[in-house]
Amino acid sequence: MATDSARKALRKFKFERQVGRTIVNPLVGALDKLGIRASSTVELETTGAKTGQPRRVPLTGRADDAGVWVISQHGKRAGWAHNISANPTVRVRVNNEWHNGTAAFAPDDDVVARARSFGGNGKLSQSATALGMRALQSDPISVRITYTD
Repeated sequence: MATDSARKALRKFKFERQVGRTIVNPLVGALDKLGIRASSTVELETTGAKTGQPRRVPLTGRADDAGVWVISQHGKRAGWAHNISANPTVRVRVNNEWHNGTAAFAPDDDVVARARSFGGNGKLSQSATALGMRALQSDPISVRITYTD
């Protein structure tokens, strides 16, 4: 029998997934088409585990010369994380430039510190980003996408 915290995490995951699919992701996509995008927004393209079709999702991330860090707020339950488990070969768009890459889960990474690194240089910005991510997560795990091109 599932514990209360496990049931609560599952309910939170289902609610957040529905909000993301119906409100947040379409809104971010529409703004992106208009050329409005936060500097921390990246677009991840995975291959659907069941369909084999390309699947795209906007994420908050931090790019460097070798790749991108993102956080799966719902761990391996997130659709895109499930796709990575089936096929880690991905594409990621950073600043309107697509890169081929390989994604890997980083369970030993400090998710809270990673989330803070996504928010710019100011302490307030970093704290706000980390707080926002914490409010939306159920089972977070860091994901490293290493460029292959």
